[in-house]
Amino acid sequence: MLKKRTAVFLVIAAMLCGGLLTMALTQLPAPSQTGDGGEGLLASIANRNGLEQSEAKKLGTAIDLIESNYYKDIDRSKLIDGAINGMMEALEDPYSNYMGKETAAQFEESIEGSFTGIGAEVSSVDGSVVVVSPIKGSPADKAGIRAKDTILSVNGESLQGLELNAAVNKIRGPKGSKAVLQIKRAGSEQPIEYVIVRDDVDLETISARMEKGGIGVIEISQFSLNTGERFKEELKKLESQGMKGLLIDVRNNPGGVLSVVIDIAEQFVPKGELIVQVEDKDKKREKHPSNGVAKSYPITVLMNKGSASASEILAGALQQSAGATLMGEHSFGKGTVQTSFDKQFGDGSLLKVTIAKWLTPNGTWIHEKGIEPDIKVSQPEYFTVAPIDKKKTYAYDTNSTDVKNAQIMLEAVGYAVGRTDGYFDRNTEKAVKSFQSKHKLKADGIINSATAEALEAALIEKIQDPKEDNQMNRGIAEVRKEIAAKASNK
Repeated sequence: MLKKRTAVFLVIAAMLCGGLLTMALTQLPAPSQTGDGGEGLLASIANRNGLEQSEAKKLGTAIDLIESNYYKDIDRSKLIDGAINGMMEALEDPYSNYMGKETAAQFEESIEGSFTGIGAEVSSVDGSVVVVSPIKGSPADKAGIRAKDTILSVNGESLQGLELNAAVNKIRGPKGSKAVLQIKRAGSEQPIEYVIVRDDVDLETISARMEKGGIGVIEISQFSLNTGERFKEELKKLESQGMKGLLIDVRNNPGGVLSVVIDIAEQFVPKGELIVQVEDKDKKREKHPSNGVAKSYPITVLMNKGSASASEILAGALQQSAGATLMGEHSFGKGTVQTSFDKQFGDGSLLKVTIAKWLTPNGTWIHEKGIEPDIKVSQPEYFTVAPIDKKKTYAYDTNSTDVKNAQIMLEAVGYAVGRTDGYFDRNTEKAVKSFQSKHKLKADGIINSATAEALEAALIEKIQDPKEDNQMNRGIAEVRKEIAAKASNK
């Protein structure tokens, strides 16, 4: 079994030199934070006195030896932080980590629902920086970063083997600056380059609208502290407009605050039915039954492989306790619960520790497994096509993955190629010339950087067209079908 060290971060740019924002996928408010964390599971968390005398002596001796013998002056605070980081690494736990003062302050911002940066949540797995999920509408999302992408380098500097804090320090930077990411993606032979401009990330976590036929759509991008109230507001508006069925979209939602997702689930799970179960290391289970009332209208939850943690709690609760339909793709698979301790150190730093695992209402632990949708629906192939390497040119009688990606893009934006196998034939050349003429480029049938950029821009415009969102459209169609079925049974 490979050693795994993973911690979860929302990569951001902050102030002068940038900063780091860390976000627990499922976050229980600690007793020192806001929220009702003083009962149940959290009340049982031990508060011991720390190091035994022999342990303290050992650590103190190590610091003394370093200070006395190391060939350069050292910063004691870095040694202490390093020791704590070492303890967290020794846990080999994906979501337990230590944050210094600045990092901890930005973590609090994330829970409150606002930050600046590229908007990609990442983890460190076996020394590689892996994307958990891009935040919907963020620079990373718009650029085409996808869940499970591995970030190889940033602005030419390799991230391989770096501790996650050090890796993220290379990703972050001021608003408006560029992060040139080299990405490894399953199915692509060569690394993919993305140029992302850091910007404010809009964390209005709820958006809602009414589709034809009384179908309400509520999109949840993250479960922040204000998300529960915003969800109630939008749900009430939709119901007042005569909503007949609801589609809840949690695609690329990395999770958030546990109490918030419980609050949202209560809007649909009937009183007494379970929403989630939390199990501690002693196998004691704290069950969270609903105090809500079931809805009379059908509900569908839309998810994908970027739907993690709190999103999976909502999906599992609504499927198993409220009869909702799950649609889309297999979810991420994050089934543990963290809480953070920010007052105990007294210097603004913070420790985030996994304290339990969560289970679905029927007792299933979905960790590293995810949840299967009731109805599988994928997006078109062009939604995940990799960018073209713009350092090269591509012409007739060449064969490469980049040519294949260009062919997929050409077909997607309406230029018939007839093949997407990577061989640059005469039909591909003809399609390229037609595209170039339409976009006022030199129509020579050669894909250079200008043509590649124009092709990618045309594809992004198509992807952003709501009519092209196959999963959303199928989700709406499913709700419409369930409304009709319910009406016919009356």
